[in-house]
Amino acid sequence: MMRRRAMAWSLLAGVCVAFVTAACSLQRGEQKPRLSLFVGVDASGSFYNSGDYDDALSFLAHYLYGHINGLGGLDRPRELFVASIGGSSEGEPKAFHPYLDFTGKSVSQIEDSLREWFPPVDKLTDFNAFFQQVARIVKERNLVLSPVSIMVVSDGVPDLTPGMAKAEATDLYNAIDLTSLEYLARSVTLRMTYVSPKVGERWRSLVPRQRIRLWTVDAEIMRGWNTQIVPVANLEAQNRLWGWIRDNVDFRVRSAGI
Repeated sequence: MMRRRAMAWSLLAGVCVAFVTAACSLQRGEQKPRLSLFVGVDASGSFYNSGDYDDALSFLAHYLYGHINGLGGLDRPRELFVASIGGSSEGEPKAFHPYLDFTGKSVSQIEDSLREWFPPVDKLTDFNAFFQQVARIVKERNLVLSPVSIMVVSDGVPDLTPGMAKAEATDLYNAIDLTSLEYLARSVTLRMTYVSPKVGERWRSLVPRQRIRLWTVDAEIMRGWNTQIVPVANLEAQNRLWGWIRDNVDFRVRSAGI
């Protein structure tokens, strides 16, 4: 009897130690989980005609380089995917360029790749198809435990369907479908850059959402990113630039439901 009790206590102690060890390890891992970063590039003619396309790709090259190398406190992503949010037809599948397509490249090399992959020739901007593909990748790669950050470089204006009057354009924001992203991961943040104040407000007030965190940055603000670059400093020492990105683009916005 005493021997059985001793064995039982030994087994229970072993289980407790394993549980505590696993819990501590999980706690340490969850203090700052590495995010999954998805980037959508508006390669449509309408965004190019806005005059912000060239500036946006230059910014994006710095943004990706800073995150990949964890500069200035920027979060180094666990996964990275970059794709177009346009196409020749509605629902057209997009090629998502993975992490390895960017690692080991300089800022100028990243920018050259972006310009090669995303020339401004798309006929339309298809937000819904892009969001659905993001959701599919998150599920297939089992990224649901990591925070998901979606950064969209676009003027944010949905395409008008043929024959639709400009007065009806706001109805298109109601048709933007974020349901595939709702409850997709522990947290999902959608960041819209290079939008006008009016378009940003329409995304906040007209696009249906529940838990998704939404942050918009006006085009006028985005155009000031390169004024933060110190000419004599190398990229690793560009603390003003990385701090500007943290405060203006990667701002940690609260959930829509809070």
